[in-house]
Amino acid sequence: MTRILITAVICCALTGLLGYLLLPVLHALKAGASIREIGPTWHNNKTGTPIMGGLMFIFSALLCLLGNLGSMEDYTVFYVMLLSLCFGLIGFLDDFTKIRFKRNLGLTSAQKAMLQMAVSALFLYVMYKTGGMSSVLYIPFLDVCFHVHPLVYIFFAMFVMVGCVNAVNLTDGVDGLSSSVTLPVMVFFTAASVSAGRYDLALLPACLVGGLAAYLCYNWHPAKVFMGDTGSLFLGGVVCSMAFALDMPLILILVGFVYIVETLSVILQVSYFKLTHGKRLFKMSPIHHHFEMCGWKEERIVLTFAAVSALMCLIAWFGISQRVL
Repeated sequence: MTRILITAVICCALTGLLGYLLLPVLHALKAGASIREIGPTWHNNKTGTPIMGGLMFIFSALLCLLGNLGSMEDYTVFYVMLLSLCFGLIGFLDDFTKIRFKRNLGLTSAQKAMLQMAVSALFLYVMYKTGGMSSVLYIPFLDVCFHVHPLVYIFFAMFVMVGCVNAVNLTDGVDGLSSSVTLPVMVFFTAASVSAGRYDLALLPACLVGGLAAYLCYNWHPAKVFMGDTGSLFLGGVVCSMAFALDMPLILILVGFVYIVETLSVILQVSYFKLTHGKRLFKMSPIHHHFEMCGWKEERIVLTFAAVSALMCLIAWFGISQRVL
């Protein structure tokens, strides 16, 4: 446990240092954000803010994991990290396309979906074959497990992973939101891993507890840097792969509650718009923009959403307590 805490502190310090070194480089490369025309008009003053800030906590977490390599017995955490890095790479390609062509939209939705499905399928196959994941579906609160056919489970897992990663990406809409919402999720996965005796697996979410805390120093409103798709897709990869590595994917319904609400708000908005020929259910979606249009400050949105995320993680902890305690 001491090693996990020390690793989190070191990752926090490394992220802060890398942020200090990375910001001037991103400014020099003119790696600035282009704000979508359909977004809130008051976000236009954020144009030019550097993106790809997620690199600071990604590299810090990777370095900290490698630093623990000599004392590890369970290498599942590296499968989780590799999957998350692959998602982060997809995000990096998206961010690079935006910067290179000076536009807000990078890779197409189809390109991202195909890449994400391929990465998810490979990860799930390797995890299943190496024994890092079973095809048993655990039901929180009921403490019941169902055996699912491996192929059915893998297709189910692919759907969940791609959906989760993109839901986390949608949450990255106002300064500090995605990182603040994900911070308690990483605390949950650290505690769940430790309670299950998976100390090596706990290292990655513990790294991100420290890394995201340091990143918020740069991303709190007004943001000096955005994590970009590089960071948000990486975080989405960690969230979903940790759930599967711990054999409790359904817990994502609780710990990922804010992500799910953000995604549902978009689906409902689009569906309602089409069904009513132009009427809107929300003032703007995702739902954090709706609250902005209602007059909420960005700081209030972030603190409220983070508090909801923390509460749902606490409820999730009681849901799995019979299994891990």
